[in-house]
Amino acid sequence: MIKPIIAGMLAALVLTGCAALVKTASGHPHDYPEARSYTVSEDADAEVDAALARAAENGKRVMLVIGANWCHDSRALAGWLGTERFAALISERYELVFVNVGMPQSGDGHNIAIAQRFGLSKLPGTPNLLVLTAQGRSVNADTATSWRNAASRDEDSIYAELERLSKQPV
Repeated sequence: MIKPIIAGMLAALVLTGCAALVKTASGHPHDYPEARSYTVSEDADAEVDAALARAAENGKRVMLVIGANWCHDSRALAGWLGTERFAALISERYELVFVNVGMPQSGDGHNIAIAQRFGLSKLPGTPNLLVLTAQGRSVNADTATSWRNAASRDEDSIYAELERLSKQPV
């Protein structure tokens, strides 16, 4: 009598574990594409400066994405930005730079000075998304730290926000 109960419990556990591996219609185990774009750069400041210089030359804005590969929201945002739909918007209107900040909330952060340089004195989590003019003025300082829920946002709302920010007056 106990053996069938144990076997039933084990089967339920296996099925529960398998359910976690079931992919959504998009082919992902969640509703967003996922990427790892937050490399630890030798000189992240130079990468940001180069993006600002390119933006000045081509009349674009800089999209500065401050995140970390350990963070599912950072990977989700990077995943969306890597899709064809977003790539077209970014190519037309932005110079994109990913900056790895490690885990600043635990004291293991890097490149925090870059966030501070553009007005983010605290990083309550990751990712943070700053849109900058070619002169380095923040277009969205008030919402830059609100991207910590990127994995919960849908594609259309992210796209609409990035499209709006590309035209936002300073």
